[in-house]
Amino acid sequence: MVELLKAILFGIVEGVTEWLPISSTGHLILLNEFVELQMSDAFRSMFDVVIQLGAILAVIVLFFQKLNPFDSGKTTQQRSDTWQLWFRVVAAIIPSGIVGVLFDDWMEEHLHNSVVVAAALILYGIAFILVEKANERKQPRVKDVYGIGYREALLIGLFQCLSLIPGTSRSGSTILGAILIGVGRSAGAEFSFFMAIPTMLGASAIKLLKFMLSGVSATGTEIGVLIVGCIVSFAVSLLVIKALMQYVRNHSFSAFGVYRIVLGVLVLVYFALQ
Repeated sequence: MVELLKAILFGIVEGVTEWLPISSTGHLILLNEFVELQMSDAFRSMFDVVIQLGAILAVIVLFFQKLNPFDSGKTTQQRSDTWQLWFRVVAAIIPSGIVGVLFDDWMEEHLHNSVVVAAALILYGIAFILVEKANERKQPRVKDVYGIGYREALLIGLFQCLSLIPGTSRSGSTILGAILIGVGRSAGAEFSFFMAIPTMLGASAIKLLKFMLSGVSATGTEIGVLIVGCIVSFAVSLLVIKALMQYVRNHSFSAFGVYRIVLGVLVLVYFALQ
């Protein structure tokens, strides 16, 4: 029962931080410092990634009509636009997919620690504030997600490579990149959400495969923890995505930049005192 309650907490943290530009991986690493799941190391490594499946499902549910190229209610042009959107999403995830496959183990061994998380939180917090300040009077060139071309998609995809460093934030790096190249906040946020579907499915598949090849068997409690974590992250993600899309229509991301800096400093102070 205690482990399932912990799974609920992890699901809440995942559902909130996956979509806000504040780093879900960083928060889960930090949460592990205070609320440790009594599981094998192999399972915990897999759990932190596969729990994202619940969050992915929330995106599919909320944007199903926009993402469905087989919708009979769409015109021929609308179905074509939907296919083009998917092709651009696939193009955008190629860079981070290559880097992730080649360096996943190395990054997990060397970068998954409190110092790296804190530094990334602070660095990208400052970046958000500076970018928003520089762009506050500029009108974005691309205001709709369908207007994102292959050039913009590939550039956003390159920014997603930065998110492989824990504490950076996948949504944060892609949205920040979108703003820098002239894509509006709402369009950039939507495209970031759509990129998450194949990105996180691929990452979850790799982690599951590694777990199965490790020879470690999951216990009944561990399976229950994973299921509960995914369900909670799905429910929380539904609420957070809706709220974020409303927020970005009228607000900048500067507030998230301030949050990142404050959290990063607190993390550094805490672990320095330890």
